[in-house]
Amino acid sequence: MKKLIYLLTLLKSLFLFSQITAKIVAIKDGDTVVALLDNKAQETLRLADVDCPENRQPFGKNAKQFTSSQVFGKNVTFYRVGKDRYRRTVAKIFYDNEKYLSAEIIKAGFGWWYYKASKNFKLKDVEILAKKKKLGLWSDKNAIAPWDFRKMKKTAKQNLVK
Repeated sequence: MKKLIYLLTLLKSLFLFSQITAKIVAIKDGDTVVALLDNKAQETLRLADVDCPENRQPFGKNAKQFTSSQVFGKNVTFYRVGKDRYRRTVAKIFYDNEKYLSAEIIKAGFGWWYYKASKNFKLKDVEILAKKKKLGLWSDKNAIAPWDFRKMKKTAKQNLVK
């Protein structure tokens, strides 16, 4: 039984952390893309370490456009690091000679370091620098983090039901 558990754990880690090459065929929003795999299957990838404004939020469309300008139609390398609550694959995506997409989004000011789910503390410094330079969403002194925006939307919806 121990051998079976060990084997299943090993297979899971190989699945989650293996390097995959794919072509990005769609951009859903600033932090979600669709990859076309070698077997012609499509996989929705939620970017690790970053949270971009929602499409209906200020700078949401800008974040989507930035992500599109970086990876749409390109072959990328990604690593699966888990699944989110919507069962999307959470992934670290690399492109153009090892640029890390999540870091590039944060550096350009189109996303927050997603500290709630990330242990990559270097991205905190990247965010601070973008903030100091007032890049992208940081040009808005009242920028609302997407997790706060979603929470406010949910609260407003619940108040309507009451």
